[in-house]
Amino acid sequence: MNYIQRALLAGAVIVVCGLIVSRSGAPIEGQISNGVMMIPIEGEGADYWPRWRGPSGQGLVEGSGYPDTWSATENVIWRTPVPGAGNSSPVVWGDRIFLTTAYDGGRGLSLLAFDRTTGEQLWETFAPEGAAERVHRKNGHASATPTTDGERIYVSFGERGLAAFDMDGEMVWHQDLGRLDNYWGTAGSPLLYQDRVIVYQDISSNAFVAAFDKDTGEQVWLTRRNASVGWGSPIAIRVDGHDELIVHSQHRVTAYNPDDGSELWFCDGSTFEVIPTPVVGHGMLFCPSGRAGPTLAIRPGGEGDVTDTHLVWSSPRGSPFVPSPMLYEDQLYIINDMNSIVTSFDARSGETLFQGRLGVAQREGFSASPIAVDGKVFFTNDNGQTFVLQAGPEFELMHVNEMGERVLASPALVDGRWYMRTESSLVAVGL
Repeated sequence: MNYIQRALLAGAVIVVCGLIVSRSGAPIEGQISNGVMMIPIEGEGADYWPRWRGPSGQGLVEGSGYPDTWSATENVIWRTPVPGAGNSSPVVWGDRIFLTTAYDGGRGLSLLAFDRTTGEQLWETFAPEGAAERVHRKNGHASATPTTDGERIYVSFGERGLAAFDMDGEMVWHQDLGRLDNYWGTAGSPLLYQDRVIVYQDISSNAFVAAFDKDTGEQVWLTRRNASVGWGSPIAIRVDGHDELIVHSQHRVTAYNPDDGSELWFCDGSTFEVIPTPVVGHGMLFCPSGRAGPTLAIRPGGEGDVTDTHLVWSSPRGSPFVPSPMLYEDQLYIINDMNSIVTSFDARSGETLFQGRLGVAQREGFSASPIAVDGKVFFTNDNGQTFVLQAGPEFELMHVNEMGERVLASPALVDGRWYMRTESSLVAVGL
């Protein structure tokens, strides 16, 4: 029985304009639980940008005062050169910005610290020596974004292992992860969950998801995975009072118990190659699967195979290959980076609200994940153009900002300033 036949038998509704499939057999509103949330950063860290996609974990920025227009010179407060090459995003804590970089084709990997007020480089610490990974041209050797709790910075260096540094750049611990054979290199960013650092590596053999003690680097648990490729980042969510660790990778979305790594449930339907990080809201996980494949809206929870019971809606075509989605208020925004088309869905029902082209159609033209702030959604392509959309049910392109350099990294936003990593620089944009 094929996909559509199973959906019809389940009582699904197919909306032809977007080919949206409801798999529930019951009204969508009646299924949605409000007890689902991304576990946010709390305390002092909520004032900064301490991890991949910020304190919300999904690119949402609170407050106002952030400029929505800039150029290579307009509203640029400072610009400082970044040595080496890398696509990792900056993270911010206090008066410091941290990011990783690579030298000599990946033979040298390091963590850098910059002064947030002036852009001055403060220190650089190198990872242990080792062989360079084979990588895709858009991945590079420094794609994983660090995370910090204000005491240490935790970094995934791929085959060079997982490491923790203090705020002055001294290495506190290093954990060797062994051979990580992924044909496009490693990329996923580490997740800091309670007292643990969690990473997953889907590789040609011995794929795993694992947790390490954040103080010592000692392995807490490791669970083997049946997957061979994947470049996404794990997230932690809270579902009706209990926590779940979510890994979206090859062919499926999987939930684990973050305490011991045991598998809780899985939902099939993704493509072979997955990069985007899921977002959470309206009682669902939203999971674009990569390579212009399906976007899945899943009600988390349950046990075992939940594909036929918890897949609320899906849009089989048009997902991003690299950028993560944006859930802003009641709309889910995705950018198909194979043709530069942005799509907005009603997050609850999956109805397509609009589509529009952002710039010139180009294959794999976007890498940075979108940002939402002050009623606007920002999409930056690899050529350094940022398309500013008015949030809402209609396609309204307000204007386009030209940075003048290639941009593959996602920005960090703190205290009214954007911190952007370009191909050669770190740039502070503000009023």
